[in-house]
Amino acid sequence: MGLDGIHVQSEFPVQLPSKEDPQMTLSREGSLFILHWHHKDNRFNVVSCKALLEALQIVENIYITADEPEEMALITTGDGKIFSNGLELIYAAAYPPFMDLYFSVLKKMLTFCIPTIAALNGHAFAGGCLFAMTHDYRVMRSDRGFLCMNEVEFAAPLSPGMSAVLQYKLTPVVYRDMVLRAHRFPAKEALEKGIVDHIVPENEVLPFAKELGNKLAPLAKSGSVAYKQLKDQMYSEIVERLGQPYHRLAARM
Repeated sequence: MGLDGIHVQSEFPVQLPSKEDPQMTLSREGSLFILHWHHKDNRFNVVSCKALLEALQIVENIYITADEPEEMALITTGDGKIFSNGLELIYAAAYPPFMDLYFSVLKKMLTFCIPTIAALNGHAFAGGCLFAMTHDYRVMRSDRGFLCMNEVEFAAPLSPGMSAVLQYKLTPVVYRDMVLRAHRFPAKEALEKGIVDHIVPENEVLPFAKELGNKLAPLAKSGSVAYKQLKDQMYSEIVERLGQPYHRLAARM
C-alpha cells in the first residue's frame, strides 16, 4: 500500500484481467513497462477495456507514489500478425456505454503520465489504429501489417473524439485518405506519411521499442508531473471531444 492508501503493484508480471483469464500481461524491465496483449485478435470489448485501464493504473500508481520522480516508459504490443483488429462490434452497436469505456482508454493513453510507445507487431485496424495513434510514438514492423480506418466500408461513422485523434495526429491529406478511402497504409508508406516514427523488421520491433523507451524514460523523471500536464494541454481539445457521452450522439450517427 502506498501514498494515501493507493495500492502499488510490486510483483510482475501481472496477468489481466486475471490469472484465470490472461488476455494481456504487464511486465517490468527496469524503467520499462511492457503491456503485451495476447488474446485472439486483440479486440476491444468491456473486459479488455477494463483490463487496459487497470494496467495503466498500475503503472500510474507506481509513478505517482515514488519518493522521487523515476525514469519510466510504457510499451504496448500484440502477438503474431495482429496488434489490434479494433472493436467488438456487438458491444459498439448494442451497448452504448461501451463506447464511453473505450473512449476512456483512448483518453488515458493519450495523456498518460510517462512516455508511451506502440510496438506495432502487425495489423492495427479501426479502433486498434486509433489506440495506436494515442501513443506518443509508434514503431511498426516493415515486412507485414497495415494501419487502416475502414469504418466507411461498413457504414460506421466516427464520433467527434475519434475524428479529433486522427485530425491532430495526421496531415489533412492522410486523414482524408485514411477515413474516406479506408486506405491501408503499409509500413513504408506509413513512415513516409508520418503516421509512424520508425519501421524495422518483425524480430526487431520490440527490441527497438525498448531501446527507444530507454531513451525516452528519463523524460518522466526530468519532466516529473509536467510531462502529463504538457500532454493535457497539447490534447485538451481531443480530450474534450472524447468526453462527450456516446449515447448522446447515437441518434445522429
